[in-house]
Amino acid sequence: GLAANGPGRGTGSWAGPAALTGLLVALAAVVTVLQKSPCLLHGWGAPDVYYAGCYSDWAALYGGRGFAADPWAPFRAGSTFEYPVLMSVVGSVAAWITQALPFSPEQGTVVFWLVNLGFVVVLWAVVAVLTVRMAGRRWTDGLMVAVAPGIVLAGTINWDLWAVALLACGMYAWSRGRSLTAGMLFGLGAAMKLYPLLILGPLLILAVRSRRWRPFLLAAGGTVAAWAAVNVPLMAVNFQAWSVFFTFSGERGPGLSSVWHAWDVTAAQAGWAFVPEDSLTLLAYGTFAVCCLGIFVLGVRVRHTPRLAQLTFLVVAAFVLTNKVYSPQFVVWLIPLLALALPRWRDFWVWQTVEALHFFAVWMYLAKGVAETPPQHSMDDSVYVAAILAHMLAVLWLCGRVVWEMLHPAEDLVKRDHGGHPDTDPLAGAYAGPARGRSGR
Repeated sequence: GLAANGPGRGTGSWAGPAALTGLLVALAAVVTVLQKSPCLLHGWGAPDVYYAGCYSDWAALYGGRGFAADPWAPFRAGSTFEYPVLMSVVGSVAAWITQALPFSPEQGTVVFWLVNLGFVVVLWAVVAVLTVRMAGRRWTDGLMVAVAPGIVLAGTINWDLWAVALLACGMYAWSRGRSLTAGMLFGLGAAMKLYPLLILGPLLILAVRSRRWRPFLLAAGGTVAAWAAVNVPLMAVNFQAWSVFFTFSGERGPGLSSVWHAWDVTAAQAGWAFVPEDSLTLLAYGTFAVCCLGIFVLGVRVRHTPRLAQLTFLVVAAFVLTNKVYSPQFVVWLIPLLALALPRWRDFWVWQTVEALHFFAVWMYLAKGVAETPPQHSMDDSVYVAAILAHMLAVLWLCGRVVWEMLHPAEDLVKRDHGGHPDTDPLAGAYAGPARGRSGR
């Protein structure tokens, strides 16, 4: 893999690493456009959209959720837009820009996709540069974000990179000791996609270990305040539109690529009982809660202080593995966290290869259902299930590697290259330094 480097080794400043990162993101964005070109040229109609692997929610939602008729449709009475508030804002702004440009309505879907692509490429570069900065002396590990096949393939499915960018900005602010600012960015991220909220768990672990509560309380307070500032106005004006996301999330059944859907697909072939939908919420979130409890105990009891990126990766990975759905774009949540938690290029490329295979397996599974092709001309459902299991095993392997390095900090490349102390964490922010009252910890 690429060797670790520092800002002073041949670069003189961060301008060189930032320029290289931006160049790699630009090249990767070109690959993205080429990979999605069948849909740009011929439309997003099924089943071809699945065969080409160029499906995008942007194209489906532009007409399907009323953006084509009214850019501000998510905020109107009777809205069925099943996303959080800030994502509604982003979608509406993109639709408004689309309709302000001098293109015909017939070109609206393509233009809407391209407008969102422009935003995503900028966000991609922001996340990549921030990851490079947070990686410190191992800045080349941050380039994983710039070249990740997972982002090339799935970054244009939905607006997830907005949330990824807000979480990255929050982590960067936290690493600079700005606890309140970090919390506000986490809150905005949670208003875009709930998963940035999960970082409060790792921060709580660090607070318990250090016995310093003020930084955590500032971050938590900032998170709540920022989330409320965005959500409360819509709640007051149009509670129905605001609640669609939460109602949809609570009522949905086993979704694509989740362990629950893999069970149901297998059960349909084997004659087993399906996952009871009325118990799915309890099963999914209960399993996630058990995982979080295990991570909390590990994080508090492990001999040396774990790094924030390690804990955050474990919590987000647990959510991804136990959630009701694993949408293909969820892989972009994990990529920056892995670059900071486990900067090992071989593991990264193996994982990304598995995720790429899983990506196309999902679309082939959907194509089979839409096209109703004979079994000999389509992919068997068992291949789809195998792809889900491969993705889960790959993520579990990464989790195991992270836990191993938490237990054996001498093998942690980040700690080794940032002074070698077993309690070192370049992202610790206000919790930098050994925990209070914990000898050897």
